[in-house]
Amino acid sequence: MTKKLWFQVGVGILLALLILKYFLEIKALFYPIVVILSAIFIPLLAGGILYYVTEPIQRFLEKRKFPRWASILSIIVLLCLVVYAFIAIVVPPINDQINNLVKTTPTLAKELSDMIDYILKNRENFPDQLNDTINKVTSSIQDYAVFTSKFLVQLISGIVSGAFVLILVPFFFIYMLKDHEKFAPTIYNLFSGSRRQWVKKTLKEIDDVLRSYIQGQLLISLILAIIIFIGFKIIGLEYALLLALFAFFMNMVPFIGPWIALVPAVIVGLLHDPMQAVWVCVVTLVAQQIDSNFITPNVMGKTLDIHPLTVITIILAAGNIAGFVGILLGVPLYAVGKVVVKNIYEHWKEIRSTATKNV
Repeated sequence: MTKKLWFQVGVGILLALLILKYFLEIKALFYPIVVILSAIFIPLLAGGILYYVTEPIQRFLEKRKFPRWASILSIIVLLCLVVYAFIAIVVPPINDQINNLVKTTPTLAKELSDMIDYILKNRENFPDQLNDTINKVTSSIQDYAVFTSKFLVQLISGIVSGAFVLILVPFFFIYMLKDHEKFAPTIYNLFSGSRRQWVKKTLKEIDDVLRSYIQGQLLISLILAIIIFIGFKIIGLEYALLLALFAFFMNMVPFIGPWIALVPAVIVGLLHDPMQAVWVCVVTLVAQQIDSNFITPNVMGKTLDIHPLTVITIILAAGNIAGFVGILLGVPLYAVGKVVVKNIYEHWKEIRSTATKNV
């Protein structure tokens, strides 16, 4: 019986649960480690994202006989130029739109309040089906407001806490550019024989998955933000650049992000002209169709191979467990876990097949 797969899997699950149970009971012993890891998590994450974004540039330069130090210096100079161009070109109009939004906020709030009062006063004249729709929309708006407030609080607290460790980001980033080939060998050289080959293969696939996800998601978000900005300018929506920039960051969250980005754009359009809100929805729908049919299939391909329903489930579960950080990291962590489990299963089948042949 001990050789049966179900028995081995059951024992493995029980051992994992016991380890987790005892870890939680003695978590005070691990508290300093948790503090240290939480302190370096944000700069390590930011450094890793920058590394995966700039690694193709480094590879391109080194293929043209650039030494390692010259490729790193070139990338740093290029990043500084990109930041300077962003500040010089994009920040001024965004600043003007933010100032304009702050000035017009009381007027927008009054228009929204008048609209809600009108609806509430005339609800008796509306058909029952329309009243049911209004109730559902009101409930959805309240839920969205609660989610948005929690999201903004978490985002602001994350930015504030991350500012204290921002100096570590260049350190991790430059270290990854300099010695990234040494990371995997440091791990798989701890093993020998077939286990070393298995660990080497698994680490290579994890690296490929993370590279494809980060580079692909950033590129998709940028293309979608440009399409949305052009669409918003065509329909004459106010704060088009600000809303497109917000959409760029939200589009990094698969499936749910674009709909979060849609809500403020619809509100701005609705307060200006109800028909403009309809055009905002049309622009967003067209952008999403272009993304799902042309951009994502060509950028991502079949690298992650995760069903959309699985992605939504992961995002909802990760958001409840770890908030915005969970929403952001849930899908790539699942993809990494999927690679590890797949390789474990394949390695187990290989061992089992070898043992059967020897018998």
